[in-house]
Amino acid sequence: MQRSRGFRTKTRQVLKKKPRARGLSPITRGFQTFESGEKVNIKIDPSIHKGMPHSRFQGLTGVVIAPRGTAYEVRVMVGNKPKTVVSRPEHLVKAVE
Repeated sequence: MQRSRGFRTKTRQVLKKKPRARGLSPITRGFQTFESGEKVNIKIDPSIHKGMPHSRFQGLTGVVIAPRGTAYEVRVMVGNKPKTVVSRPEHLVKAVE
């Protein structure tokens, strides 16, 4: 029998919260707004499943291209290849420059 390979396979350590940060995040994280051309870090919040980018993009920095509904398109460089990640604002943090 073949094992299941879902969206969150091999993420036990990557998508783990610290003990005192457990539970739902503040609701204001979902109301963040980003402008086109703004630098953001992808920091996946494991307590919110909706609009979660793939775990391979955890910790990467990208540039917001445009809004897409309630989410944002983020251009990320993986090696030398640009990738477009669609993520909701709960999983994005403004990058410190």
